[in-house]
Amino acid sequence: MSEIRAAFYGDDFTGSVDALLQFARRGWSGRLFTTLPTPAALHAAAREVDVVGIAGIARSLPPERMDAEVTPALQALVATGAPIVQYKACSTADSAPEVGSLGRVIEIGREIVAPRPVPMLFAQPDFGRFTLFGTHFASENGVVHRLDRQPTMSTHPSTPMTEADLAIHIGRQTALPVGALPLTAYADLAQRLRDADVAGVVLDAVTDADLVTVGTALRDLSAPVFAIGSGGLSQGIAAAAPGMSAAVPVATPAAGAVLVVSGSRSPQTRRQAEAAAAAGWLVRPLPLDLAGAAEAAQEAVAALASGRGVVFTSADAEVSAVGDRPILEAIAEASAIIVDAAAQARASRRVIVCGGDTSSRITRLLGIEALSIAANPWGNVVLLRPHAADPAIDRLELLLKGGQVGADTLFLDVAALDGCARRGTRFASRPLRPSVPER
Repeated sequence: MSEIRAAFYGDDFTGSVDALLQFARRGWSGRLFTTLPTPAALHAAAREVDVVGIAGIARSLPPERMDAEVTPALQALVATGAPIVQYKACSTADSAPEVGSLGRVIEIGREIVAPRPVPMLFAQPDFGRFTLFGTHFASENGVVHRLDRQPTMSTHPSTPMTEADLAIHIGRQTALPVGALPLTAYADLAQRLRDADVAGVVLDAVTDADLVTVGTALRDLSAPVFAIGSGGLSQGIAAAAPGMSAAVPVATPAAGAVLVVSGSRSPQTRRQAEAAAAAGWLVRPLPLDLAGAAEAAQEAVAALASGRGVVFTSADAEVSAVGDRPILEAIAEASAIIVDAAAQARASRRVIVCGGDTSSRITRLLGIEALSIAANPWGNVVLLRPHAADPAIDRLELLLKGGQVGADTLFLDVAALDGCARRGTRFASRPLRPSVPER
C-alpha cells in the first residue's frame, strides 16, 4: 500500500498549482503532472511524495467531454491508494450546466471513488473567498461581495455567477440532490457528512480554523473520500496533519528579462500589462495566426536579448485571424510558439503565462510532463520548475497566473526578483503585496 496521503485532479492549471502550493506550505511534498501519466510514473511519484496531482482542463469543457477528461484521471488517482481524492475547483465555483459542470463532477466522483455524499468546500480565506450558511462571497479590490454581485464573476463571459447560494448553483447542474451544512452544525462534522441524505454537501468556512475542521472531518471518514473544493480545501486537508518537508524557497537564482503571454482578458491582467508598458516593456497584441506568431516570436527574442521585458496579450488580439479554430486553441498555439522560440534562443528563463485555460494548453504544447515548486516569493505567487525532455524547456521557470492574481505591478515585481534571488533574500525592492484573488 502506498504511503501517499492525498491526490487531486485540478480543473485548470493555475488552480492545480494553487493546490500544490497549499499542500507544500503545510510541509507536504508533491508533484503535479500536466497530463494523465502512465501508471508506472504515477505510482513511482506516489511512493516518493505526500500528494500527487493531475492538472486538467475540465473547467472549460462541456459535460459530454468532461467524462473522457475526468474519469480516467480519478481512476488513476484512486489506484494510488490515496485516502482522500480532491477535485480541485476554482474558489469562485466557476461552473455552469453547459461548461465545467460541478454537478457532473459529483456524478463521476460518486461512480469512480465512492458512492457517498461528496463534501464541497470553496472557501479560501487567504484568497478573499468565504462561505457562510451556504452563501458564497468573493473579494475584489479589497471589497467583499456576494458571489452573484462580485464585479468580475457576475459578468464572467462563460460562467457568469447569477446565484450565490452554492447548493442552488450546483444543484442546477445535476439531477442529484445537493444540500449544505453550516458552521453551526460543525460540532460532529464527520458524522453529519456520513448521515447526509444528499449527493453533494456544500460546507462553510470563514477562517483558516474552519478549513482545518473540514480537513480533520475528511480524515475521519472511511477511505477513499472524494471531495470537491478550492485551494482552501487543500489547505485544510494538509493543515489537519502537517508534513515534514522543508519550507518552500522564496527565491531562485534565475536572471534575465521576463516574457509574458496572456490568454486572460480580466481587468487585472490588463492593468498589469499597462503597468509593464508604462515601465518601458514591449507590449503587443498576440497574433493569432501562425505566421504572425512566428514573426512575433522573433520580435520577442530580440527584445528579451536586449534586456527588455515582453508582454503579448490576447485582450486586444485580432480574433478574425482565428478562422475555424477554437479561440482558446489559437491563443495557446501562438503563445507556445513565442515561448518556445524564447527558450530555444535562451533569451528568457522566466516566463509568465496568464489565464488558467491558456496555461493548461500551453504547458502541454511545450511538452512539459510535470511541475514542481521552485519558489514562492510572496502571497500565492509561485515559480514552477517544468520537467520536460527538451533541455531548453526544462531550464525555464514558469509562473502560471489566474486572471485576477497579483498586484498591478506583478510583472515588474517578478522581473525585480532577479537581483534579490542572487542574494538569496526575500524580494524587497518594492513593498510586498498580497495576491489579488484568483477568479
